[in-house]
Amino acid sequence: MKGFIDNIERLTEENTDFRRVLYTGHNLQLVLMAIPHGQEIGEEVHDDRDQFFRIEAGEGEIWIDGVRHAVKADDGVIVPRGARHNVVSTGSEPLRLYTLYGPPEHRDGTVHATVEEASADHEHFDGRTTE
Repeated sequence: MKGFIDNIERLTEENTDFRRVLYTGHNLQLVLMAIPHGQEIGEEVHDDRDQFFRIEAGEGEIWIDGVRHAVKADDGVIVPRGARHNVVSTGSEPLRLYTLYGPPEHRDGTVHATVEEASADHEHFDGRTTE
């Protein structure tokens, strides 16, 4: 097995897709996100997984169970399973981040170029990993 090794800061800052799954393991998944100004991921709850966010560029808000948290580059956030949450881009540039799901949330290789594309696709992790 090869795992995943790359410059995550560079990949995150260069990413222009709303969602891009980079690597899917059995228990963990790495996903890049670029959320345009004024857009959001949409309020959601993961009853069976925790989620970590690392902000690399931009400014935004992460809401966890109704509490607003301002975020910016270099911030990290953990959303525990069962918490209602949303990520909103508030800065003038896209909010660029990577997120780790444990266990995976999306099908391996998923790419959604826009928020609208992601909203229209109801895909979920199907048990297939990167390797």
